[in-house]
Amino acid sequence: MTRTGRSTSGPEFEALYRRELPALIALATTLTGDRALAADLAHETLTRAYRDWDKVGSMERPGAWTRRVAINLAIDAHRQLVREASAAARMEPVSTRSGTSDGVEAFWTAVRVLPERQRAAVALHYLEDMSVADIATTLGISDGTVKTSLFMARRTLAATLGAEEVLDDNDR
Repeated sequence: MTRTGRSTSGPEFEALYRRELPALIALATTLTGDRALAADLAHETLTRAYRDWDKVGSMERPGAWTRRVAINLAIDAHRQLVREASAAARMEPVSTRSGTSDGVEAFWTAVRVLPERQRAAVALHYLEDMSVADIATTLGISDGTVKTSLFMARRTLAATLGAEEVLDDNDR
């Protein structure tokens, strides 16, 4: 918005909103495991894009900016949940959480426990089908760091899920 309160975004922002909202919800759902929270995070991301449209709209890849913001918001939400769970565990010594899930849900549940960078790289690579270079750009890290993050994530996931570790083309 300008100082007069008029939007400078117009149809460009609307196009970004329509294009990115479903992908942002899917990405945030993958990272958080909670579709309602994911929708909130996606809308917060796009609210921030609208608020800073003068900057975001002039970017070469505003969609990458929105993904980075959504990932950061998901990380913040995850940290909050960990803090809340820790507090709840101190207050309630017996855990009432139990249950099993199918293979896909077990995979994404295991992904959510990975360190932040690995979790983001896995979600962008396997959910968004992004290349290593695109992930590096989105996360603001080097290609080598993305490859290492994916390699370490696959190793951890294989051990966690009791699966055989498979090398990806990025590992060669």
